[in-house]
Amino acid sequence: MGLSSRICSISLVLAVALLLNFTDARDHLVGGKPDAWQIPSSEADSLNSWASKSRFQIGDSLVWKYDSKKDSVMEVSRDAYFSCNTSNPIAEHKDGETKIELPKSGPYYFISGSKANCDKGEKLIVVVMAARGSRSTAYSPASAPTPESGVNGPAVAPTSGSSGLNGGVMVVVGSLVGFLMM
Repeated sequence: MGLSSRICSISLVLAVALLLNFTDARDHLVGGKPDAWQIPSSEADSLNSWASKSRFQIGDSLVWKYDSKKDSVMEVSRDAYFSCNTSNPIAEHKDGETKIELPKSGPYYFISGSKANCDKGEKLIVVVMAARGSRSTAYSPASAPTPESGVNGPAVAPTSGSSGLNGGVMVVVGSLVGFLMM
């Protein structure tokens, strides 16, 4: 097999591996059920409890289903989250079926557009893990901090490497480089 054929084969395999690695974004129904965007009945029912048991990756989306005549979803700053300040949101959604993509790692803060509902716990912190390629690491999102804890926000899970590629893709690359050297 000629060198150009090997390079073409390697390029095709890498393209497929990268495509498979970055196209498995998921939609997460907030709270795991359609009517979850509401005042929680207890701390155990809080949306932060649900979020702490979920893994959110770059490219995933959050999906809310709620009565648009009674409520809305606001993306807010950390300070606005803890004070339930609805006056200057990053974004406000009132359509009843809100879908928000999570384009980067780090914490995202959401509150009800009703300050009274937010004050009663209708709010959510989601921590997006680093690049999708780190899915194989055993990190989980941090629990939501409280204002009393003095924590500046949820911890962001570290990446397993700066390339954003998972170990499987790296094995493929290594194997192909070895094959090329033959």
